[in-house]
Amino acid sequence: MARAEGIAEAELSEAVVSLLDRQAAMIQREEDAHRILNRIVLAGGSLTELCADIVSVLGAEGRAAAIVTTTDGRLLAEGGAAHALEHVHALDCFDRTGRLIVESEPVGLRREDGERSRRAMVRILAGSADLGRLAAFSMDRRLDAEDIHLLQRAATVAALAITKDHAVSAVESKYRAEFLRDALSGRAGRETEAIAHAESLGWNIDRPMVVVVAETDENDLETDRSPEEVRALQQRFVRAWVNAIGARDPSIPVAGFSQEVVSLFPVQDGQDTEAIMRMVTDVVRVVSGDGGGGRRTFSTGVSRLVRSPAGLSTAYSEALKAVSVGRQMHGTSAVAHFDSLGIYRLLALIPDSADLRRFVEESLGPLATDDSPEHADLRHTLSVLIDTNMNVAETARLLFFHYNTLRYRIAKLERLLGPFGTDPQLRLTLALALRIHEMKGI
Repeated sequence: MARAEGIAEAELSEAVVSLLDRQAAMIQREEDAHRILNRIVLAGGSLTELCADIVSVLGAEGRAAAIVTTTDGRLLAEGGAAHALEHVHALDCFDRTGRLIVESEPVGLRREDGERSRRAMVRILAGSADLGRLAAFSMDRRLDAEDIHLLQRAATVAALAITKDHAVSAVESKYRAEFLRDALSGRAGRETEAIAHAESLGWNIDRPMVVVVAETDENDLETDRSPEEVRALQQRFVRAWVNAIGARDPSIPVAGFSQEVVSLFPVQDGQDTEAIMRMVTDVVRVVSGDGGGGRRTFSTGVSRLVRSPAGLSTAYSEALKAVSVGRQMHGTSAVAHFDSLGIYRLLALIPDSADLRRFVEESLGPLATDDSPEHADLRHTLSVLIDTNMNVAETARLLFFHYNTLRYRIAKLERLLGPFGTDPQLRLTLALALRIHEMKGI
């Protein structure tokens, strides 16, 4: 009996010691976190330093990482060993552009098991403003309530750093936007002065460039959103472009205006239009982030090449036209080069879309509508015929029709539209009507 009581007392003593050790470790960890976070606040430390210190408090040498992102998951800062960060970015919570998929990642303590329990996320808040996300990742243990508490405290420090960065950035952006607006309107002074001014802002405009304009598809003048929400969305849109371009080349000028973002992409010698469009499309893909994060769609226009700041005004007009006509040609999220607009550039000059609709209806007759599937089918046949310059054999091959079937269709089209096979003027009219019919929003 006495022996059993001795064993029980020893086990109780061991449990108490273990509990006290855990409490001591918690207190020590809390003190470490408090000291580190205070140091960052007082010294005005960066987000990168904050991430590195979070990793040190997590207590996993080389086995943990921390990141700070924007509200839609764009990486702002990260900390941790290289192999830990490589492991983190390979997780399924990041898309192919490197964006943290915040819309599918819960905040706070996680209840699930497995790999997902080894990551945690909290919001970075400043009053009612949502400034971003702070996330921690462990390679070998579940993140618990204590870790969430640490992240929440660190998020307060992150909010201070982000608010300060936003304030500084707002002032810098104002001066940058004013200079770029002057350069695009031809009011930036002599070429040498403009180049020197751009250099003082960290930009390089002394090289061949194209003007790229990205414009939100939603019209902010005809929206049910509050002015505050519109302003927040536009600021997010601008930051996404600034971050995406800055990661590629910080010397590329980029600034946001009322509903658009303008950037001056450098062009290498021998780079053709196709290569330029691939470069622009890559950045567009990064900004759009596979549609995640609740962002609005936007269309993008690209100008012809300019070799000096003197040509920026004309190039800006070309990029704006490419945005407008590209959206009409392809709908929202269009990416168009000015040289690809073709006849659509002339059609877009007609201010009254009712005139265009009337022209289409008069020229195409019943084929101007989609009242029946046959109309759309015959319209497609007519389009291919005109594109092949009335080459019946080639059209039959492209449409996978028998030669006689196509002949029957041509006869039916001529009964509806007139002898376009022998009348070049009628053929031109029909070709124009088909192009107008393809345009959106008329």
